[in-house]
Amino acid sequence: MASALGPRAPLPLARLRGARALAMAPPRRFALELPGCGLAHFAVGGDTPGARLDPRVAALLGPPGRSYSLCVPEAPGGGCAARVRAARLHQRLLHQLRRDPLRRCQLRRLLCYGPGGGAGGVQRGFLLRDPGDSPDTRRALFSLLGDAPGGPRLGEFVGDARQQVWQSLWELRDGAEWRQVGPRERVLAAPEPALHPVVPDLPSSGVFPHREAARAVLEACIPFIPEAQAVLDLVDQLPEQVHKGKFPVIAVEGLDATGKTTVTQSVSDTLGAVLLKSPPACISQWRKIFDDEPTIIRRAFYSLGNYIVASEIAKESTESPVIIDRYWHSTATYAIATEVTGGLQYLPPAHHPIYQWPRDLLRPDLVLLLTVSPKKRMQRIEGRGVERTREEAELEADSMFRQKVEVSYQRMENPACHVVDASPSREEVLQTVLGIIQNNFS
Repeated sequence: MASALGPRAPLPLARLRGARALAMAPPRRFALELPGCGLAHFAVGGDTPGARLDPRVAALLGPPGRSYSLCVPEAPGGGCAARVRAARLHQRLLHQLRRDPLRRCQLRRLLCYGPGGGAGGVQRGFLLRDPGDSPDTRRALFSLLGDAPGGPRLGEFVGDARQQVWQSLWELRDGAEWRQVGPRERVLAAPEPALHPVVPDLPSSGVFPHREAARAVLEACIPFIPEAQAVLDLVDQLPEQVHKGKFPVIAVEGLDATGKTTVTQSVSDTLGAVLLKSPPACISQWRKIFDDEPTIIRRAFYSLGNYIVASEIAKESTESPVIIDRYWHSTATYAIATEVTGGLQYLPPAHHPIYQWPRDLLRPDLVLLLTVSPKKRMQRIEGRGVERTREEAELEADSMFRQKVEVSYQRMENPACHVVDASPSREEVLQTVLGIIQNNFS
């Protein structure tokens, strides 16, 4: 596949217009995840005299070596279906970048967003850094992206010894030849926004504020995930609103291997309560299918599972207490921890609306959050030998992801989580939990 490495022909009128449009467009901003879970923000384009580039960014974008940006755009006005397509393309791109010949390169999470922030303006992607600056890397990217028309946008960074960096954009023309689009643009420092760039997008990408938002995602998945229709058939049988009965409803949350199964079963037996799980049994057969999908699809599945469970809670709580093994808090915390890049400082602040319970979802009377030390949790995981979800495996491998999940749990409101130390013996933990329940319902 040819690339424009020799002298260039005169630019056609359409391309000149495109170059002028790029020059007049507002600067694109990027958030790059750094080693140590920091984030660095930089802008491409615009005119900001004296905005010296962060040396950490210059080191990752400039020489020695060469770096490329790959950001996945959403079709303008495409709505939920466009978000789903972009998320699946982003996931597929990640898998491809981890294969030969590109697996030898360094890969970092990268976000592209507009200077004004707001929902709907974030493009998710990657920074690919080739320390050896091999021409094979560019050719491999051309080949990879040439097979994905309308896919990721490819940018290439070049720098000098003074830590000045520029970006050029590449475009596949007529499906046959890669050429640079418009003039190269200077990379400059950018201020850190008040909120992480993905936070305004969370209600449409994983922390769904109501049932219809999650339903729209699964509806967009029907053409390529037939099981989505089966889930929707169950959801559409539910009443619009359900109400809790006279008996207490208690949700038990916590990371994998914190003792939820043991505690929920023991409390259920002691109180004569009905034990429910989310996702419920009627859709658990499809859990593995949705666990392999991007966050927006995976969380839509779990969100709708919560609404199915809510219908069961409404029925059972008229006759007896109800204990739930995981509920909405799990769905929300894992989505937040996955989507918000960087460390704990980039999470939405306490009391942010993202931590509020959905208004159309039946609310428990009490939420217990079981916690254990990382060492204790690892010992329990190693002793279980059961199959884990992708997110559970990430909890084990990525301590920052685990911390973001824990902090997100602790920031949940209406209802908040009552933290329970689940490190002692089973009997001690059970007595602690029963004491909290008695204090709340006596």
